[in-house]
Amino acid sequence: MVEFIDADPGEPNQREIAEAYFAVVDVETSGLKSRRHRVLQVAVVTTRADGTVIDRWSSYVRPRSSVFFRLGPKHIHRIERWTLRSAPRLADVIEQVNDRIAGKVLTAHNLVFDEGFLTAAAARVGRQLPGGPRLCTLLLSRSLDPDRTYSHGLAGLCQRYDIPLTRHHDALADAEATAALLPHLLGESGLVSVEALAQFVGR
Repeated sequence: MVEFIDADPGEPNQREIAEAYFAVVDVETSGLKSRRHRVLQVAVVTTRADGTVIDRWSSYVRPRSSVFFRLGPKHIHRIERWTLRSAPRLADVIEQVNDRIAGKVLTAHNLVFDEGFLTAAAARVGRQLPGGPRLCTLLLSRSLDPDRTYSHGLAGLCQRYDIPLTRHHDALADAEATAALLPHLLGESGLVSVEALAQFVGR
């Protein structure tokens, strides 16, 4: 049994998790390095802690140049070059992302990866991601299983909690699966305040 240290409910400005909105993000990319590789697809699912989904959104991203652009591991993300030709430009996608995550708990399964790519993408168009609370569901899941008895990859967790994941490595499918996973992990953690989520950001 893992004991979680939550914020003192008597402290001022504490926000209950039950009242929060979570912006669950996922990105598909041309590689693993945010400085070198690019976001190909991004999704944001807005949800509550109880699993109520408020909004779903996803977009492909049109590359600045199609001549030297590399798609990377197509056997994983299954994104074709023609799919990106009519997609919105990066600046427009980042504007949509920022609008959807502002004022919410930015959440991802491996937050360091997804937020790192989004931060780098925003910087390329002279933008920044909104500040605010963050949550990595991968770290939260691992904290519930200190002996590493189970798999904590998204596919393994979906199988364990009987959550459909029919198009793994599609950004929207993965974001939806992470959003469905969220209430299970929050419920098991016993955390009650948004501020306590700072334990699980990977920094």
